[in-house]
Amino acid sequence: MKVDLTDLVASENREIERKVPIDLTSFHSKLGNFPIIKKDEVELRIQNEENKRLLIHGNMELTIAVPCDRCLEDVPVAFHLDIDKEIPLQESLETGEEEMEGRDYMLGFHLDLDRIIYDEVLVNWPMKVLCEEDCAGICRKCGKNLNHGACSCEKTELDPRMAVIQNVFNKFKEV
Repeated sequence: MKVDLTDLVASENREIERKVPIDLTSFHSKLGNFPIIKKDEVELRIQNEENKRLLIHGNMELTIAVPCDRCLEDVPVAFHLDIDKEIPLQESLETGEEEMEGRDYMLGFHLDLDRIIYDEVLVNWPMKVLCEEDCAGICRKCGKNLNHGACSCEKTELDPRMAVIQNVFNKFKEV
């Protein structure tokens, strides 16, 4: 969603408050494509501080379906996003990295809110997602979800370094 800030940029020390919907329907990253299950409107407060910078504050709730790391079932993961950005309106020689990052969110006098939300979700992405603390995962051989019941695969897992000895035992079984 692009938020038009033309009136705000034209008036020094002006502040606006809005509830803005976002256009994102899924979250795309190198990890995959994750659908957004639930999203609230973003409660935004934007302030023009002496025509030098825009102070952007906001918050929202967002729920994304992420596969469990063990069994691959979709798990709803809730994100509470607090937005706190500062975007410079004037260029200076002392522009730092953070200020340059803020310029990426502006397209002329329009604020790219979807890009801010995307970056906030990316920063808050969980390291590990589990459907349950004691998730059993999937069978390595047949791929059955072990949370729904046991599979009929052989459960003994042999050490691959001992495969040669196992072959010796298998030869004696044939005799």
